[in-house]
Amino acid sequence: MAEVVRMPKLSDTMTEGVVAAWHKKVGDKVKSGELLADIETDKATMEFESFQNGVLLYIGVEKGKGAPVDSILAILGNAGEDVSAILAEEAKKGASVKEEVKPIEKAEEPKPVAKAEPVQVSTPVVHSPTSSVNDGRQKVSPLAKKLADEKGINIDAVKGSGDGGRIIKRDIDNYKSNGNSAPAFVGVESYTEETVSQMRKTIARRLAESKFTAPHFYLTMEIEMDELMKARDAINTVAGLKISFNDLVVKAVSASLRLHPKVNSSWLGDKIRYNHHIHIGVAVAVEEGLLVPVIRFADGKTLTQIATEVRNYVVKAKEKKLQPSDWEGNTFTISNLGMFGIDEFTAIINPPDACILAVGGIKQVPLVKNGQIVVGNVMKVTLSCDHRVVDGALGAAFLKTLKHNLENPVLMLGVNSI
Repeated sequence: MAEVVRMPKLSDTMTEGVVAAWHKKVGDKVKSGELLADIETDKATMEFESFQNGVLLYIGVEKGKGAPVDSILAILGNAGEDVSAILAEEAKKGASVKEEVKPIEKAEEPKPVAKAEPVQVSTPVVHSPTSSVNDGRQKVSPLAKKLADEKGINIDAVKGSGDGGRIIKRDIDNYKSNGNSAPAFVGVESYTEETVSQMRKTIARRLAESKFTAPHFYLTMEIEMDELMKARDAINTVAGLKISFNDLVVKAVSASLRLHPKVNSSWLGDKIRYNHHIHIGVAVAVEEGLLVPVIRFADGKTLTQIATEVRNYVVKAKEKKLQPSDWEGNTFTISNLGMFGIDEFTAIINPPDACILAVGGIKQVPLVKNGQIVVGNVMKVTLSCDHRVVDGALGAAFLKTLKHNLENPVLMLGVNSI
């Protein structure tokens, strides 16, 4: 008996899936557990296995096309089985189905098609009169005018050598401007359009919801980085892998959240959730947008553990191998554009968090210390807050603690923190 295979919901935010590839074609036998198709979700491209045995009778979503969750992806059954009744029933429910479907039992040889002779359609082109007229207009052959336009030549400055002073091709070819006519720039308008990916659609929807429903406000602070830079150099001489500034920021943020638990929270409409665990989302840029894998229990992990997880997530994100468990559950998010030369910026809160920290680059600036101007390294951070949960004083207190941790890394990093 024919069974419907529906578009699966492969992530908590997925509303639509795009078929990236089919591994079976109509008429093929399919066994339970066999790879049926690759489905592009809002986060990654994931393999979809069949849960039943049968022959693939119908494909509901062609390669490269999208369909809502729970719509017909395919129909499996016995060879030659009629699926028209199933499709008619789905059509009554408002589902979009193909008008005619016939399961393929045996591929037919293509019939030769007579080659049609090419048909040429001519469109008459009307040119300006080529004869000379004495009505005050300049006499120019159509070809000469076309060449003048292409070369950026002012036609009024050209002397004609044709009958009655008519300007012809030879006059344009031999014309020298003598500096009186500047060549015109000839540009070509062009563009390309690409279908919006599921990832980009979800990014647009979620961030639009966040921006227009959560009342954002922003707090910016400068942090002196000289001591942290020294600490990082010292750590990298003994650590098993290179520790980045972003890894240190993750560690400092998690330590600061432990002292300000109300920042580590979420707005749930009729209540506020204050999370006792600290899961830091780290924004990772990929070709199609932004993914936010999560460092879980970040406050209890060493710098080496944090650095290893971040690097593994970056590789998985770029290869589209992140799983839903990798990007779910964040309680606070960090977005760092410092490595791209950005001094400071504001970020849109990543739901369900109440805050996101935008981290800029480190640069040398003049600082006043003990009445003297010295050169120092500073980094600007901007905290975006949901005012429904975090007010200005609370956000400022969190930033003050974060500044203290980064400017005094010896206090933040214990004996077992590396």
